[in-house]
Amino acid sequence: MSLQIKSFEEYQSEYKRSVEQPEEFWASIADHFFWKRKWNKVLNWNFEEPNIKWFEGAKLNITENCLDRHIYANGDKPAIIWEPNDPNEAHRILSYKQLLQKVEQFANVLKNNNIKKGDRVCIYLPMVPELVIAVLACARIGAIHSVVFGGFSARSIADRIVDAECKLIVTSDGSYRGNKTIGLKNIVDDALMQCDTVEKVIVLTRTRTPVSMIKGRDVWWEDEIKKVETQGNPACPAEEMDAEDTLFILYTSGSTGKPKGVVHTCGGYMVYTGYTFMNTFQYQPNDVFFCTADIGWITGHSYIVYGPLSQGATSLMFEGIPTFPDASRYWDIVDKFKVNIIYTSPTALRSLMAFGDEFVDKNDLSSLRVLGSVGEPINEEAWNWFNEKVGKKNCPVVDTYWQTENGGHLITSLAGVTPEKASYAMFPMPGIQPALMDENGKEIEGNDVTGNLCIKFPWPGMLRTTWGDHDRCRQTYFSTYKDMYFTGDGCYRSPEGYYKITGRVDDVLNVSGHRIGTAEVENAINMHADVVESAIVGYPHPVKGQGIYAYVIANHHTDAEATRKDIMETVSRIIGPIAKPDIIQFVNDLPKTRSGKIMRRILRKIAEGDISNLGDTSTLQDPTVVEGIIQGAEGLKK
Repeated sequence: MSLQIKSFEEYQSEYKRSVEQPEEFWASIADHFFWKRKWNKVLNWNFEEPNIKWFEGAKLNITENCLDRHIYANGDKPAIIWEPNDPNEAHRILSYKQLLQKVEQFANVLKNNNIKKGDRVCIYLPMVPELVIAVLACARIGAIHSVVFGGFSARSIADRIVDAECKLIVTSDGSYRGNKTIGLKNIVDDALMQCDTVEKVIVLTRTRTPVSMIKGRDVWWEDEIKKVETQGNPACPAEEMDAEDTLFILYTSGSTGKPKGVVHTCGGYMVYTGYTFMNTFQYQPNDVFFCTADIGWITGHSYIVYGPLSQGATSLMFEGIPTFPDASRYWDIVDKFKVNIIYTSPTALRSLMAFGDEFVDKNDLSSLRVLGSVGEPINEEAWNWFNEKVGKKNCPVVDTYWQTENGGHLITSLAGVTPEKASYAMFPMPGIQPALMDENGKEIEGNDVTGNLCIKFPWPGMLRTTWGDHDRCRQTYFSTYKDMYFTGDGCYRSPEGYYKITGRVDDVLNVSGHRIGTAEVENAINMHADVVESAIVGYPHPVKGQGIYAYVIANHHTDAEATRKDIMETVSRIIGPIAKPDIIQFVNDLPKTRSGKIMRRILRKIAEGDISNLGDTSTLQDPTVVEGIIQGAEGLKK
């Protein structure tokens, strides 16, 4: 049996089999991977605790599946193609053989720095090949990696280091982002003033930014590699891992202020990312696959590193941004490397659309075979532009719906195999059993219906817990609906049975494809000395999909614009630039119920400009507050 589904009829029969005989189905998929020892039981689960175990008793190492098993037949095949931020700098290509050697080398560096199986390693690097090398080196020796996106602040890094009790950090002197240089090591130094678990910092040279190196703690990547070379570059055998051992922690925003560490395990995650990668994109053996995400997010974990490499694919990673040096950068890369599959975000597409078609038209994009969208629901206009201008109406567009917690695609069309429709995620992946639920916990049957999206049966790539706080996992995902995983998203099922994601239904925003908790931003704003209280809501944003609208009660702001800038800087320092509000409206009070609860529903309507349908305001402590906020919003008109 092939891992890849080749027709709509086959999809339908595979889907049926996956629902009727899930254990047999996933065992047959798992047989395509290399195991040191097979499982005793395919699946053990309950969603009450929750307790989910896949391929119990199986032994493996994911890096043997991503590297070693490809060496004999495809050792010289490009594994990673790296394109730098500056188009005038040379690109790099690492074959599978070279990548394995560098992973073993850095795995030995980690061992030399006292890292063992189960230790947590924080990785805060730019999008350079060493990021992939560091991730795989951790997995090689059974250390648990926690990659932090390079745009996060020192405070955000410190929170993640403290929560995971990381022993070692891998960072670089700096990173390039468009025409900016960011001092990553300096940010790490600030973070470490709040952490006492970190024993070593390994620093890669990238930008030649001056850095402070603390004796006994900080070492250079290049020096550590030389030490391994003087030891004769010994191989580093892959640590035997249990299928349910933790592979990595990835932090995501929730509806409370504290980020939560989503835990993914070795066996199920490997099977699910490999299976979804092959099927969604219909990868062919010599394709060049270009995922534009950062490895600091789940998309980069699953579809730059583990999914493509587990299938022996060529994965292209890009250090820069889509608009530098101009808005043709993605399309230059497609042309240069004859990319066959591009996987990007609606935010990037909307941003590039705004620059005009000439930046797309000047490149030869005829190598493209499949287009993919990720991070947020894609609006019809962006879908059509992607299809017509980039794909020339010759490439299927897969609009993939999934989350950090899911490991891989949940609902998507399969490229050229299943039907597609603009702005619809379309069909559940085999093994995924969606349910639309009403507010009373009852499943909504049939088509042409809208409800809260849940999944009623486990899949191998799903999270197992939240690091150090299992009850938070239960409360967040498994307590809203009995015996269901709750995604936090609303969903519409069309008359034809197609799925369309309608957006978050909890206090989490989706800004440029990144989930940001409202409480997290409010906490940051409230730390500003002049702020009394704040409330955050989302509103429709022409580029980001959702923008951040902040209502702020401040003590005294004689210069409103200066106070706005100060608040922005506060948020940037505490969380990172991605969480900065797009609009800050100063208000005298917030609409609250008599019990003191902020009525965000009303604030959301005002932010959206929909004041004709605010609902009953008579239950508010002071209904006149609303009128003042409406007037202030009109005065701000963006």
